Amino acid sequence: MLIRLAGLVTIEPDGTAPQHLSSAQAQVAFARLVLERSGGTSRDQLADTVWPDGLPDTWASALRSVVSRVRTFVTSPTQHPGITPLVAQGGRYLLYLPKEALVDVECAEEAATEAAEAYATGSYGVAQKLAAAAVSHLRGSFLPAHEGEWVNSTRERLDELRLSALETASLASSALGDEHHALRYAEEAVRRAPFRESAYRCRMAAHRTAGNRAEALRTYQQLREVLAEELGIDPAPESEAAYLELLRTPEARRRPEPRAVTQLDPVLMGMFEAPYPRPAAPRPFAPRRRVA
Repeated sequence: MLIRLAGLVTIEPDGTAPQHLSSAQAQVAFARLVLERSGGTSRDQLADTVWPDGLPDTWASALRSVVSRVRTFVTSPTQHPGITPLVAQGGRYLLYLPKEALVDVECAEEAATEAAEAYATGSYGVAQKLAAAAVSHLRGSFLPAHEGEWVNSTRERLDELRLSALETASLASSALGDEHHALRYAEEAVRRAPFRESAYRCRMAAHRTAGNRAEALRTYQQLREVLAEELGIDPAPESEAAYLELLRTPEARRRPEPRAVTQLDPVLMGMFEAPYPRPAAPRPFAPRRRVA
């Protein structure tokens, strides 16, 4: 079972068609219950997430209706009547998922973390594949139609995670001599974060890998102009050091021979699915309880 929270909120049971949760309020409630399932979510927290601009007068009964929608969504038709993975206990809602269940944003976080570790140890092929997997999992935005403190903070965290994965994928591709993916991942990072210096440095490295020092230097100049015009600041020392290193690099340099790499176009920019093993990060499975 795969639960998708980035993009269209769905449950994809093994061997059956994806199930879509259409109710906007149920979507945000479901997302929080999934991500906080280890300790549960209090009734007040869930209500504030569903109605961030203020609770309705009859919010208690309205929340029960939202929870009922989520309960129907997560309860399998094969389960016995009265048995549900979503229960209320001690003023909190607890969601118990099967031990084999995967959540896309959790898989992305684990893959991005392992990708960064692999890149730091020089395992560039592994880093490239893991970072590409993280990008693929985050191909959609987190609850784009919703606002509120919890939703916004979670979305910002996942946006940062996506950017980090894009940069790792670009740098690992550069290290492998895979100039095509190095540049495409870097371009996507710059597009998503036009003031992010590390993304520009990835693009500089990608152009350098391709033996195009002129484009790498132009990337630095673009960064410098953007920061000066929009933020009134100069590039950071790390960016300046990368620029000076480019100036010291001879114009004609042998392009590195590309190593054997996995074809990554299907996951590039997180636009399509890719055939990679998803990193499993199951939570402890607790016995399902009967609704009181």
